[in-house]
Amino acid sequence: MPNRLPSLSGYGVTWSANKRVAIIALVITALLAVAATAAWFTGRGEHHQSANTPAQNGSSSPSEAAPKPAAGSGSVPKPPQIAEPVAFAKAAAAMLWSYDTRDTSRDQQLAGMRAWMTKETKYADWASVSGQVPDPLLWSRMADQDQHASATVTEGHYPGAFKQALAEDPSAITEAYIYVVTVNGKQQIEWKKGGGGAEERAVTLAVQCRPSHDCTLAAIAPSVTQ
Repeated sequence: MPNRLPSLSGYGVTWSANKRVAIIALVITALLAVAATAAWFTGRGEHHQSANTPAQNGSSSPSEAAPKPAAGSGSVPKPPQIAEPVAFAKAAAAMLWSYDTRDTSRDQQLAGMRAWMTKETKYADWASVSGQVPDPLLWSRMADQDQHASATVTEGHYPGAFKQALAEDPSAITEAYIYVVTVNGKQQIEWKKGGGGAEERAVTLAVQCRPSHDCTLAAIAPSVTQ
């Protein structure tokens, strides 16, 4: 067995065609159909899937569509009561880059992550978030090695194209109040017998922050935009 096991955050995300189109339409409308913004949520070279075909991702399954609350959340932190997009995105990134297979089951990991999501289903892309979790077999292998990870966030910011779109029409954001934030940081991974290592991390998130409400997570973009 190799010394190194895959990290939790190293998995790509494949959005279903319907959800991807819905997210694109809603966000692009809110941001004046800026082409650069569309790129954040479509990615490059993605292929459309049939609405009745599951995403080709080993970490996704029908049961993950609605994690059972009774499963608990293990070591996954609860979402903070933050009403500022960048601050919330930094907390969300730290959550996504952290896990502990020693005391948290895969179902608990998913349930804990689900708690961060917006309850407005037309804006939520749960598949892009749950797709960060390895499949059951790999999670079991990671647990056998007591694999766990912590995160350090160095900074968060609005990508340039998002700021430009917002500057051109500040009122456009008021339809969905979805903000695009890129977060950079580092993930420290450890496992049995002193194994471990650190990796630089970056992620672009869509967060919803309606006035007088705490922010929530809407989606993870398939590629990072600085």
